[in-house]
Amino acid sequence: MINNLFFLFLLIGLYSCTKDPGSQNLQGKLIHVSACKQNKSSNQGSEIPDSLSCAQYNYAASSGTLTIKHINAGFNCCPDKIDCHIIVRNDSILISETESAAACNCNCLYDLDIQLTNLSADHYTIHFTEPYAGDQPALTFGIDLATETEGDYCVIRKQYPWGFGI
Repeated sequence: MINNLFFLFLLIGLYSCTKDPGSQNLQGKLIHVSACKQNKSSNQGSEIPDSLSCAQYNYAASSGTLTIKHINAGFNCCPDKIDCHIIVRNDSILISETESAAACNCNCLYDLDIQLTNLSADHYTIHFTEPYAGDQPALTFGIDLATETEGDYCVIRKQYPWGFGI
């Protein structure tokens, strides 16, 4: 079991933010990370309650660009660097979110903007791997970019750092 996990993490590392062999121009990257939303002033204007982890997506067919905003992604308050590793394999988009340090004794919520370019207008299942989600519902959902170019999907989160009345 441990060998399988090691192999999975090795594969994720080797393919981070790169392309599937069948789609030579596909690229994925994290383009923006918000400030920690640990107080009400940093969360002003947000319509998404802190008890939800959501993904909003928008697809521009002319350029093949899919932009995904992960709202209320949980990380340490002092993560040093937040990053993601993106793999597109067949009809799956795997987004593994990471932080390079957990330097504080607190966690908070962030918004992440992720962009994939040169993506064809097909059906995909998007899978997020979040470092602090634990056994809470996974942020996993299907999209069909040929018929719907924008949408959102949310899961309820009840464990810290979610749901504490930011």
